[in-house]
Amino acid sequence: MKILMVCLGNICRSPLAEGILKSKLPDTFEVDSAGTIDMHQGSQPDKRSVEIALKNGLDISEQCSRPILLSDLDYYDKIYCMDKNNLRDVLSLAKNEQQKSKVSLLMQDLGLENYSIEVPDPYWSGAEGFEKVFRQIYDACEIISKKLIKSFAESHN
Repeated sequence: MKILMVCLGNICRSPLAEGILKSKLPDTFEVDSAGTIDMHQGSQPDKRSVEIALKNGLDISEQCSRPILLSDLDYYDKIYCMDKNNLRDVLSLAKNEQQKSKVSLLMQDLGLENYSIEVPDPYWSGAEGFEKVFRQIYDACEIISKKLIKSFAESHN
C-alpha cells in the first residue's frame, strides 16, 4: 500500500506526517510526502520540523521537498491532506471519482475531538507551534496506521 502526505510547501507538516507514519508501518507500506506548491522543491524540511522529529526519535532530515504530480493521483492508494486548502488543491487535480476517493483530510473521521479537523501550518509560529503540530499528526498517525495495517491484512487473506 502506498500513502502520500500533502501540505502546502512540503517542508513542515507533510514531512513530519511522512516520518511519523513510516515509523508506525511495516516496510510493505510506502509513505511519501509532497506539497501543493513547488516553492521549496529540492529543499530539506524546515529545521524546526527536523528538530521536533529528532526530539521524538525520528530523523526526517534526508527528505526532499517536491510538488504533488498528476501521476501521484494514480500511483498512491491513499492521499492525506493537512488542511482544507490542500484538500481543495489536490482534488482539483483529480481526473475522476476514483482519484477523488483516495483523497481526504488527515484528521477526517478519527474521533480526535481535542484537535481541529485541519492540521495548522506551524511555519509562522515558534517551537511550540511545531510541538503542537507534531503531537496532532502523531496522534492521527497512531489511529491511521492501525486502520491501514488492518485493512491491508484483510485484503491479503
